[in-house]
Amino acid sequence: MHHYHTNIRPIKRSRSIDMLNGPIGPRLVWFALPLAFTGILQQLFNAADVAVVGRFVGKEAMAAVGSNTSIISLLLNLFVGISLGANVVISKFIGQQERQGVRKAVHTSILVAVISGLFLTAFGELLTRPILRWMGVPAEIKAMAETYLRIYLLGMPVILLYNFESAIFRSKGDTRTPLLCLIVSGIANVLLNLFLVIVVHLDVAGVAIATVTSNLIGAGMLLVSLLRDDGDVSVRWGELRIDGKVLKEMLRIGVPSGVQSMMFSLSNILIQSAINSLGAEVMAASSAGFNIEVMAFYVTSAFGSACTTFLGQNFGAGQWDRCRRVTILSMAQNVLGSAMISLGILVLSRPLLGIFNQDPAVIGYGVIRLRYILLAQPLNAVIEIVSGSMRGYGRSLEPALVSLFGICGVRILWIYTGFRKIGTYAALLTAYPMSWVVTALALVVLYIVFIRRFRTQPEGG
Repeated sequence: MHHYHTNIRPIKRSRSIDMLNGPIGPRLVWFALPLAFTGILQQLFNAADVAVVGRFVGKEAMAAVGSNTSIISLLLNLFVGISLGANVVISKFIGQQERQGVRKAVHTSILVAVISGLFLTAFGELLTRPILRWMGVPAEIKAMAETYLRIYLLGMPVILLYNFESAIFRSKGDTRTPLLCLIVSGIANVLLNLFLVIVVHLDVAGVAIATVTSNLIGAGMLLVSLLRDDGDVSVRWGELRIDGKVLKEMLRIGVPSGVQSMMFSLSNILIQSAINSLGAEVMAASSAGFNIEVMAFYVTSAFGSACTTFLGQNFGAGQWDRCRRVTILSMAQNVLGSAMISLGILVLSRPLLGIFNQDPAVIGYGVIRLRYILLAQPLNAVIEIVSGSMRGYGRSLEPALVSLFGICGVRILWIYTGFRKIGTYAALLTAYPMSWVVTALALVVLYIVFIRRFRTQPEGG
């Protein structure tokens, strides 16, 4: 078993949360809330992109921007997963007081972000037309969709740099700095949108340029902050190199998580095609419902990240008892928090849906969607915490495989069996709670087996 350490001297870091000593509960909340607000703000800024083109250019331009959403998330998810691997590796080194390890991991992360971004830009630009053909983008918006995607892809290096930099800040317990940078870059995004679309008349190209520029601002601000940092996560130009052992560990933890996210995107594309078969009212209701329910998802996801980071540091420090308490407390907070926000949204569901569309049929379908998704949200909270906890221990493959079969497998199976037979919107939405029940149960069993084995192996095995 791990030896327990007390009063561990934390690595010097400003604005960060001490995860190794003192009360855990309040600090989990203090860590998770800025992370949740970051996700919600990103969603609002994305909605602003669509709103500006929809309001000042037209529905074709709005459709062109919207048609790229699923493919962009598919391309990004793998590398965002690797940034999660970076978060775990750095957290563990901080817990172990391995200052040299922290420095190697930080500099490896920065270089991996930029190189991965350049690869994605080149790969995406070569395959833009085949991708849009595969997505079945209608001919009348194909030219605009291609323009948007090509400009967006040019920004991949700075988009990934922002994600990896955020992971570095999270690993030392600072979620506020990325949030503040996002607020500045998000406001810049909205102002640039309005200027480039209304004044310069650049339609979808203007929105894409604004998005890339705002990401450049956010990534630049975080980089300046890391360059000025005088602690162990500071960036020094002369130390920028990729450490093979660190990269291998990042990929071991991050790739399963990234592939899992990519598969979720694919299953969601399949669900979207099933929604498209039910008509325009259901499509509009589903889109509005998604933009509201995603707020609850960002809360559950934030507590999952908090669990991973806190557990990663304490696991590195050999503080087994604190690891156990991190899992229990983050589980309780996440289930309670997701239930509260879900009930709040359900109570206000009609006026919230009315912001997007006033049609009574659209609002009716939207309410159905929100009930199916949000009443089952606490199950999603369990999935996030168990997966996050196991990632903190450095075990990413097992929860990724369980989630892959439990969520993607169940949803795809249901679309081609139960939904095909019944054919209603409610029947399609059953795929969500059904897949969460199966996955939550399987993950809890996996976690119990893992912990029992872990505790019986020498040095935590």
